[in-house]
Amino acid sequence: MTDIRLVLHNIRSAYNVGAILRTAECAGVSMVYLTGYTPDPIDRFGRSRKDIAKAALGAESVVRWTHVDDTARCILELKREGVRTVALEQHPRSLSHHSYAPPERMALVVGEEVRGIPEELIGLCDDVIEIPLLGTKESLNVSVATGIALFRLIE
Repeated sequence: MTDIRLVLHNIRSAYNVGAILRTAECAGVSMVYLTGYTPDPIDRFGRSRKDIAKAALGAESVVRWTHVDDTARCILELKREGVRTVALEQHPRSLSHHSYAPPERMALVVGEEVRGIPEELIGLCDDVIEIPLLGTKESLNVSVATGIALFRLIE
């Protein structure tokens, strides 16, 4: 079974964070790294964030998560631990998620809702995968894309 982790880079929407945490729990993700300005399920006063909890439906208290301010440092630390880092992004070097063979230990990196993953972070990742889109829209919602990718990677 694949040890899969998630790195959420600068996700603005608390509802997206909650939805991703719920999906992560269902997919057996071992750790979620909330990086940059991605909101935590617990606010700075130690209270549960109702907006995240609403979408997560309790997953925020089951899934292991931690906050890391520096996304690049998080990616580099994961690589030092032998975890293969995989960006989910439309990029010239990306492979279709259909043809990607997931390694035994990996971290899926997803990015901010509008701009995605910055080039400097993509450059740090070992691999880049994308979800082929057939319609006229250029992207999926980050929580939807994360769910599609996670369940493909754990098949």
